[in-house]
Formats: sequence, structure tokens, C-alpha cells
Amino acid sequence: MTDTLKAMIEAALDARARAYAPYSHHPVGAAILTRGGKIYAGCNVENAAYPLGTCAEGGAISAMVMGGDTAIAHVVVIGPSDTPCTPCGGCRQKIREFSPPEGCKVTVCSKDGEVLIETDSLALLPHSFGPENVHAQKEDQSK
Repeated sequence: MTDTLKAMIEAALDARARAYAPYSHHPVGAAILTRGGKIYAGCNVENAAYPLGTCAEGGAISAMVMGGDTAIAHVVVIGPSDTPCTPCGGCRQKIREFSPPEGCKVTVCSKDGEVLIETDSLALLPHSFGPENVHAQKEDQSK
């Protein structure tokens, strides 16, 4: 395991410890490594009006954007058990928005930070729709 992956796992564990999950009791932490080498973390934040909550991945992405970065190289997600806690569908699309067309690494860990799944964003969201699709449509319309 690389030092960078260890640092990402630690950041995700710390974020999970700060999650606000009083309804589901399912705290999740995520950490993002940018292509520039910075690590940003986020946790899930629930709301009594369930659809208004935010996922850990979305929180980490918001922190990344607030930090001035927009390019994901790697995502780590850690849930509260030894069952893999993979990103939900909405988070897969959010990760896609900030990943290169060739995808980014995705690592899912156990509650203790043990690697359970190593995959990439393309495998999680095949045939995805991203920024280049919108730009291609605009180019087609201008012809």
C-alpha cells in the first residue's frame, strides 16, 4: 500500500468519524486525491427530510471544488462495516463529472480501512455521460 493511499484512508476514516447519521446510523467517509496531489475529505450528513441529506463523496467533491481543484485522480470510500459501501448512483455521476474520460481509481474499504474493492469510475458507471458529451452537442449544433 502506498503512502498516498494510506493518507487517503486515514482522511476517510477521520471524515467518517465526523459523519452526521442519526437516522440511518450508517456513517460514511470519503477522500479524494486530485490529479494535483491534494487530498480532500467529506462525510455524509443526513437530514430529517431524507432526500436533503448529502453523501460523503459529494461532501469531499464540494471541499475539493472549494479548495480550487476540479480533477479527481482517486476516490476512497469507507462505510461503517466490513460490507463494501460503494458510491450510490448519484455519487457515481458526481465522481464522473470531475474525472477524466478515461476514469479515475476508486477504492472501497472496510470500517477499519482494509481494502475490499479496487476498481475505477468507468466500471462503476459504464457508458457515462460527462462534460465532453455536452461540449460535443454544442459543437454539433454550431455546424
